[in-house]
Amino acid sequence: MKSKTNKATASPLGVTLFQGGANVAVWSTHATRIFFCVFDANNEEVSRTFLAGREGDVHFAFIEGIEAGTRYGLRANGPWQPEAGLLFDASKVLLDPYAKQIDRAFSYDPRLGEHGFDSVALVPKAVILDELLDLPLRQVHEPRFIYEMQVKSFTKQHPNIPEDQRGTVSALSHPSIISHLKKIGVDTIELMPITAWIDERHLKPLGLSNAWGYNPISFFALDPRLAPGGISELRKSVATLHAEGFNVILDLVFNHSGESDVFGPTVSFRGLDNCSYYRSINGQLINDTGCGNTFALDRPHLVQMVVDSLRHWVLKCGIDGFRFDLATIMGRRDDGFDSHAPLLLAIESDPVLSTRIMIAEPWDVGPGGYQLGNFPPRWLEWNDRYRDDVRRFWRGDVHSTNSLATRITGSSDVFQRKNRVTKSVNFLSAHDGFTLRDITQYRVKDNFANGENNRDGKGDEVTCVGSDIRALLATLFLSRGVVMLTAGDELGRTQKGNNNAYAQDNEITWLDWKNSDQILIDYVGALAGLRKTLPMLVDTVFLSANPTVNEIKSFWFGADGKPFDWNDGQSNFIGLLLSNDEQRLALVINRAENLLLFPLIAQAGHDWVELFSSALKATAAADSVSFFQERVKSK
Repeated sequence: MKSKTNKATASPLGVTLFQGGANVAVWSTHATRIFFCVFDANNEEVSRTFLAGREGDVHFAFIEGIEAGTRYGLRANGPWQPEAGLLFDASKVLLDPYAKQIDRAFSYDPRLGEHGFDSVALVPKAVILDELLDLPLRQVHEPRFIYEMQVKSFTKQHPNIPEDQRGTVSALSHPSIISHLKKIGVDTIELMPITAWIDERHLKPLGLSNAWGYNPISFFALDPRLAPGGISELRKSVATLHAEGFNVILDLVFNHSGESDVFGPTVSFRGLDNCSYYRSINGQLINDTGCGNTFALDRPHLVQMVVDSLRHWVLKCGIDGFRFDLATIMGRRDDGFDSHAPLLLAIESDPVLSTRIMIAEPWDVGPGGYQLGNFPPRWLEWNDRYRDDVRRFWRGDVHSTNSLATRITGSSDVFQRKNRVTKSVNFLSAHDGFTLRDITQYRVKDNFANGENNRDGKGDEVTCVGSDIRALLATLFLSRGVVMLTAGDELGRTQKGNNNAYAQDNEITWLDWKNSDQILIDYVGALAGLRKTLPMLVDTVFLSANPTVNEIKSFWFGADGKPFDWNDGQSNFIGLLLSNDEQRLALVINRAENLLLFPLIAQAGHDWVELFSSALKATAAADSVSFFQERVKSK
């Protein structure tokens, strides 16, 4: 708590405690009056204070008697002009965008969008916290193996975790979880959204609820369902994971909010200033996200809010970096995407954030939304071309071998314009889409459990039915770039063909630890271990067509050992020879139905030794990935 003051100030935004009270500051351009409302434990409003100060678009006041533990919400007066995008409604209790904790989870109710209905009983209240001291900045290590994890589904059915911890952030520090992560070789844990969210309005009538959290209401407050212990729970788990050598990054959703379209709930941003927080034309919301609204992240107040949020997670919780959902929105201006947009520049110029891991999901659904390879040079990017081209190769598509060669060597066609190293996050499956097991078993999606008559989810997702999951995993782990695996794929998880399981907060998404594939778990761990021993194969530096003396030399070859024929669209075999002054290594990928012998001739006095094969039996190397090293003949 800061020293005593009774002077109201417009900065910082949110609630700042002092001896004797608190400064409150809230941003809104079009609100005529904003009120700070205090509530008791019974949800009764016990006081309402007008934020009488105004500096630019910030409404503020110093309120005496406010202390840590106070439960509060906001109300805003202003014009009700839906045709102009102005949706002020003083009957709505609103969450402060800078609130750090809420007293309960959000629950959708249609009355939250009903003009004139007082929502006091329906909306969680913010809880004021004592200010935490900043944590020291930890030196993060460059990700090599990212593990995408939804906290609840990952821990809900784990038999070794106490029942009261299952499904929560605290479970992540359990020795059984840490042991598993180490066993499979993870170095970076990516937590799917853990900030407060609300269910989409169509789910409750279907008896469903959001399982992923990509429908946020807050950028700062943790969802009590995942972190009932609040910030201290997250800090403790992150500290434990750090002590074990892991990076911890958060998946954050800044592109839209759970207030959805004009028919959605009014619980925060919409009630404070709908047409200033969200992008719109003539009062109509722009939907570049497919979720009903789009934050206007090129506007100064929103740039500041995002930067403040990111700094909060780093400095107060020890978070090492971020993955941004539909990240193209972060670079959108009114006329389209700009890699030098205000928010991207602000992140890169910030002394704290410029040292953290940044990962973009480089697309949205708006015009010009696909921006793979166009984010700031140091950012990593999800590479869906890698996902689809590797799947197409193992499906047996004609002319897919050439694309495979580009993908496994870092996707130079995408990333070499800005870097000498690849920024590709290589993955074969993610939270949205088929699981890794399911892409080998389902040709079409089966999303009927979602209650939308199988209309939702990607209808043309590339699958490779009949392919060997071991060969797919070997391709992933022996590629240049960063590996990403979605939690449970190493267990052999299935969602029964559901490729959009966001609404399945049940056994469809909860990992089945008791029936996990232990052989596959060991296999993934072995691949991760092998990858660490092969810097020449999996380095992020692009291979050069004209290597210098000190650079790695590369040679692509076919099944006959001769230079690979790039015009042969039917090829089922491709090999890559890498060499330097110390060693020669060879990666062989064979999609043929029959065994093809290793074709390269060893140098005098040497033999080629197979160090790894995805095939279960050495005599059955069809549909396999193998790795060879040239060694001096043993005497």
